[in-house]
Amino acid sequence: MPSVAAHVRTAPGPARIGSRLGAQPVLAALIVLLLALPALAVVLAGTDRPARAAEDVTTEEARVPSGEGADAVELDTTLYLPDTPGPAPAVLLAHGFGGSKQSVAADARQLARRGFVVLTWSARGFGTSSGQIGLNDPRYEVADVSTLIDLLATRDDVVLDAAGDPRVGVAGASYGGAVSLLAAAYDPRIDAIAPQITWNSLTTAFFPDQAAVVGAGTPADVPRTDDAGVFKRTWAGLFFGSGSLPTGDGRPGVGGDGAAPLADGLDPAAVQALTCGRFRADICAAYETAASTGELSPEVAAVLERSSPAGVLDRITAPTLLLQGTQDSLFGLGEADANARGIAATGTDVRMVWFAGGHDVSPSRRVTAELRDEVADWFEIHLAGADGDTGGFRYPAPTGLGSGVGRVQGGSQTVSVDEYPGLADGEPVESRVLELAGPTQPVVTPAGGSPAALTTIPGLGSVGAALAGTTLEIPGQFAAFESPELTEAIEVVGAPTTTLAVSAPDGTATMFAKLYDVAPDGTTTLPSGLVAPLELTGLSTDPAAPSEVPVTLPPIVHRFEAGHTLRVVVSSTDQAFALPASSEVSTVGLAEGAELAAPVVPGEVQATAGSARWWVLLAVLAALGALGWLAAVLVGRRRRRRVSVSAPDGEDVPLRFEGVTKAYGDGFVAVRDLSFEVRRGQVLGLLGPNGAGKTTSLRMLMGLIRPTEGRIEVFGHAAGPGAPVLSRLGSFVEGTGLQPHLSGRDNLTLYWAATGRPLADAHLEEAIEIAGLGVALDKRVRSYSQGMRQRVAIAQAMLGLPDLLVLDEPTNGLDPPQIHAMREVLRSYAETGRTVIISSHLLSEIEQTCSHVVVMAKGQKIVQGTVEEIVGTGGAVLVGLADPADTDRAVAVLSGLPGVGEVERSTEGLVVDLGPTTRAVALTALVEAGIGVDQLTPRRRLEDAFLSLVGES
Repeated sequence: MPSVAAHVRTAPGPARIGSRLGAQPVLAALIVLLLALPALAVVLAGTDRPARAAEDVTTEEARVPSGEGADAVELDTTLYLPDTPGPAPAVLLAHGFGGSKQSVAADARQLARRGFVVLTWSARGFGTSSGQIGLNDPRYEVADVSTLIDLLATRDDVVLDAAGDPRVGVAGASYGGAVSLLAAAYDPRIDAIAPQITWNSLTTAFFPDQAAVVGAGTPADVPRTDDAGVFKRTWAGLFFGSGSLPTGDGRPGVGGDGAAPLADGLDPAAVQALTCGRFRADICAAYETAASTGELSPEVAAVLERSSPAGVLDRITAPTLLLQGTQDSLFGLGEADANARGIAATGTDVRMVWFAGGHDVSPSRRVTAELRDEVADWFEIHLAGADGDTGGFRYPAPTGLGSGVGRVQGGSQTVSVDEYPGLADGEPVESRVLELAGPTQPVVTPAGGSPAALTTIPGLGSVGAALAGTTLEIPGQFAAFESPELTEAIEVVGAPTTTLAVSAPDGTATMFAKLYDVAPDGTTTLPSGLVAPLELTGLSTDPAAPSEVPVTLPPIVHRFEAGHTLRVVVSSTDQAFALPASSEVSTVGLAEGAELAAPVVPGEVQATAGSARWWVLLAVLAALGALGWLAAVLVGRRRRRRVSVSAPDGEDVPLRFEGVTKAYGDGFVAVRDLSFEVRRGQVLGLLGPNGAGKTTSLRMLMGLIRPTEGRIEVFGHAAGPGAPVLSRLGSFVEGTGLQPHLSGRDNLTLYWAATGRPLADAHLEEAIEIAGLGVALDKRVRSYSQGMRQRVAIAQAMLGLPDLLVLDEPTNGLDPPQIHAMREVLRSYAETGRTVIISSHLLSEIEQTCSHVVVMAKGQKIVQGTVEEIVGTGGAVLVGLADPADTDRAVAVLSGLPGVGEVERSTEGLVVDLGPTTRAVALTALVEAGIGVDQLTPRRRLEDAFLSLVGES
């Protein structure tokens, strides 16, 4: 997920404070809303395309034989029949890798309701179909499609164009998208196809090399790999792993009836089954070679290209709808671009649609519905003779890291263009040329490729959404070059290009190029978390005379706002790829006269098909809010509120405690004389052991309980039960409070409706994206994990993008990747000028997330200050070595750095006061000396300081 600053507006200055509903009026509004929900459902249902009931679609299950001899299989199929008179066009619907026919059941029913006969099947090696996975081999999986077309040709309920030739389209995503392309190339009976998020070349997809500029004139013309590339190790492992598990109830050859005892060794067939699972032997051998060497051998390339549409696109005559995701580090926009060029070259109609989503981030429910409609409309035009556009290009309206209200990419708008630029004889894509500047810089390649830069985590779905745009660059391992500050916004749609000047000691280097969006406050965003691998050979070994290297950066859809800069970063590592084992120091600079050419595709901005529904929802909820307010008046619980006099520095000090005490009737004092203040833009951690008074303090802040003595100010106004200023505060304290029978989305909508404020002010989709909730948001809360409930509650606190966000134990129930993502969410939220307060027991998370800390014990404040002040600002660090044998050399290297104190040896590693030397310089010196470093951290942690302070109290 891009940095939170990409989704929220900068915190405003002094603002007029409006009224806020009290507890009883809120309850009344909720009652009115609940009573009106059935009517709301009817209104929303009325905005959809009319659809028949599910009972109007009938299904037939069958086992279909395909292939001959040893390659014969039985395919598990389901046929979906529409409730329409007479024969109808047919659609073959293929599933993605690791799925089965059940994966596309919902899509099949929708197409059947649109009047198509739909046939789904589980591919070889998946579901209950027999056989082994051939990776869309034309001899096997593609031939199976022809078998299914033969079956459709025998049915009376399918339209025939000729004897044995049914009118049929093929659609599918990823693995299923590739089989639709290949089948259209090998079987001319296919009349239309709609492949989604799929590949052009598996070689390029898994061994990318973008050290070239194609110049084809299309927006995302990424270079195709020839004989070498950088192995996409993580994605390949996930891809192979999901299909390698053996099928059946047991593990062949290990125990069980008829199995050889372990003492006698494993049967070779059992070894094959255990290591390769459902893959054919040649596919398994190709993967094992690639995974063990990280190199593209001719044998591996032959297997990958056999399953690639790239070589047969000139055979496709079926009109083609290509749908590709902008958030996809597996099959990027360049794959669809290459497919479009190859198919359109022979005069075949091509329509291109880019959407917000992909293998890294699942598209929203709205986007998913739009894609289903795109596919159905395409088949209605080309199979049923309906009127409609047969070409063109559509992409999400670019958004980025703005100073105003940020939007999720695409939001509720798309951009439409009459044709995809550069296809056939069309006009090439326009480019905006920007200057780049920066000196030639040394770039270290660490031994073994570790530590490595972190850009995205492939295949983690909603966690990927939370992490996209958040990166970790290793000091000393990258070079950076920047454009001047933009005087006007630029919307980049496609793959930018530039030219580098590189030298390497042995003439070869592996690099990763990326394009960052840098805000005026220094906040950086890596659009969609995408990088461009560079496999460089034949480089100059002389840093004074480097080689020029043209580079194509990743294709993106992103808006760079006025006042921002574009930063090209070239790093030596990335955790998702195979990396060189030996260390070296290369030089990277800009070629003489190098500029950044960024593609732009002007078009007509328009609301998406699903946006009308949300306008209806907005109108209905606004009406319900008015009814709720009226109900509050009728029950006589409305109270007049006076706007408090604001302190002169209220906007700069969002929160101030002055001598606050909370005592109970039994004499127990939970909080005693608590005073502290929090300033704008801070992330403050409220620390203390159980019983320290943290939660009591937060409850007083939110007006849930009243302090016995003292004053609490929020933006300069007195805070208390029902105070209007609390409308600027979002909170999550003591449990989620979610309704288990409702979905997460319904819970959020209900919560906001109860405030009586317009839905537009909720920024609902932005809060959902910030919290990284994903498609599970539309499931009932009772099915959620604790971590998912926690994220929904945090999204609820963020509704309205409050200026002050208060969270009690926000990472409770989250796993480590989710905790990391939440850490970035909170830091980025504060960087927009807002303020975040966190109460947590996880001291390591407070240390990594917060800028300031208040430590409490026994109801009193012990200390307040920045994290550095609490921990201590000394230069002492702990250096952990990968190999203890390097200890003496490491001592010598560190001792030789300027201003460094005595190096002490400990069981954990080396302890040294670096003095004026920075940690980055020390790390670079160790790496250049060939010394592996496992950790380099401050010697004293917040936990140590906390325990010391609490103990002293």
